[in-house]
Amino acid sequence: MESKPLIGITGPDHGGGAAWFFTAVSVILAGGLPERITPSRPADPERLDGLILGGGADVEPKKYGQELLEKAVLVKNRRTVFEWLLSILFFPVYWIIRYFRHTKSAAIDLERDALELTLLEDALEKGKPVLGICRGMQLMNVHFGGSLHQDIRGFYIEQPQVTSIFPKKRVVIQENSRLEELLQTNVCNVNALHNQAIDKPGKGVEPVAHELYTDIVQAIEHPGYPFAIGVQWHPEYLIQISRQRNIFRELVRCARKV
Repeated sequence: MESKPLIGITGPDHGGGAAWFFTAVSVILAGGLPERITPSRPADPERLDGLILGGGADVEPKKYGQELLEKAVLVKNRRTVFEWLLSILFFPVYWIIRYFRHTKSAAIDLERDALELTLLEDALEKGKPVLGICRGMQLMNVHFGGSLHQDIRGFYIEQPQVTSIFPKKRVVIQENSRLEELLQTNVCNVNALHNQAIDKPGKGVEPVAHELYTDIVQAIEHPGYPFAIGVQWHPEYLIQISRQRNIFRELVRCARKV
């Protein structure tokens, strides 16, 4: 029987339980074997067949040539009665676990930055598939020499900033991109739990999805590697949407070839 590829999933030492759980479930549903990785629980890169860089604390600004800016606290949107009922009836696990176990317990996590950059470099060098989620996508861009917007409030003047675990943000996906092939659409709704975004793309990095109205980068690809994709949203919290699970399916499929 063919063994399941081992997929490393990075996260913080404190918090991040919800993201880990749902990302692990996504990997399992895709046919892979998940392994949790944190600064206090590092993994041997040689054992991994694929890598997922999870969400959480902001990437240290000095890594892309900036000083840390003072930012406002990101406030969650008010929810309608219908959305509250929907949460209770259909998404209780999403809500309850994530509410009490956030991935971002600190503004900056230097140990995690160092761990993930080492794992990322090793995976790319050996042709292993890499998926960056939210912070993970931003870290990938920084690795390739790109920069970030530390605070995206200024992009939301005419349109309100969306902060929701539900797929309420609309993104436009570049035609003929790998992501369009995986999602089988060039327009889709995604969730949004971020307050930073890509500014200057890194060397070889191709932005392949943008937020409608603001043009904020929502996904990247690097064609120089077998599978190097980053998404600004959280597909692990969209398990109920088949096209979002395709991202994990392709990651696991590519990991089998390593």
